[in-house]
Amino acid sequence: MRVAGFGFRQSATLESLQAAWLAAQPAGVSAIAAPDDKAQTQVFAAFADALSLPVISVDPQDMHAATTVTNSTKVREKRGTGSVAEACALVAAGASAKLLQTRVISEDRMATCAIAEGSSS
Repeated sequence: MRVAGFGFRQSATLESLQAAWLAAQPAGVSAIAAPDDKAQTQVFAAFADALSLPVISVDPQDMHAATTVTNSTKVREKRGTGSVAEACALVAAGASAKLLQTRVISEDRMATCAIAEGSSS
């Protein structure tokens, strides 16, 4: 299963998410993932609807165990992981997941996206 993980600011727009998505070159993605508190937001739901992809809600505690390539000190202090997008992609894709695309940032710096592939179904 190939999953696109997202991190985004509260003020992110649909265009922010789309820009991060396109920058990540999401070929073959079958689901999108975000932390529990962001996965249910109106903007993320609209984004998922536009893509016709299911949303995987990621428990913030599970993100802490994910080994990310990117290591943002600010994000680690706030979220307990080096990259929300990378952690969400890895957790949602399953235990054997590997990053195919490290975190990319939308031009407006409001959203990030990473791609992981694993054995989750």
